[in-house]
Amino acid sequence: MFDRFGEFDSAEEINETAVNLRKEGDQESLKVLVQENGIDGEVLEAFLSGELLYLCDEMAAAIGKLEVEAGAVKCAEIMEDWVEYIKAQCFERPEVARAVRRKGKSLAGCIAALLKWSFQNQIPVDKKIMKAAGVTVGRCTMGIPGMARAKQIITDYYLGR
Repeated sequence: MFDRFGEFDSAEEINETAVNLRKEGDQESLKVLVQENGIDGEVLEAFLSGELLYLCDEMAAAIGKLEVEAGAVKCAEIMEDWVEYIKAQCFERPEVARAVRRKGKSLAGCIAALLKWSFQNQIPVDKKIMKAAGVTVGRCTMGIPGMARAKQIITDYYLGR
């Protein structure tokens, strides 16, 4: 995932590296930097042409990291929704966007926190619902957090609460 340049702790670190690579004329390394950090190729072109002074801001750095991680984690269904909740938190709260970019914080870790809550908070499914669904086991439980709870778990994970 972050094979060549490693995991950056902030947009500033990405930008510092990008500016230095641009000064050196190392476009190939810049392409790798952009790919590893989920930054759009068109942004790289604007950066190389001098239209942009920097490669990314905090929001782009956070969203890029999430998109790279989501590809590696192979999210599906509710996990895709959780990724969108994280992105929404980044847009709503700049401190979450900064925290998403931090070393040691990962999408896998956040999903693990959501999954842990899910297992710890399972509730029995009503027999009528089980019958309507064609579920014939003696007991069935579910523990998927609602949107508000998921957003709180996400915030707590990334902000270290």
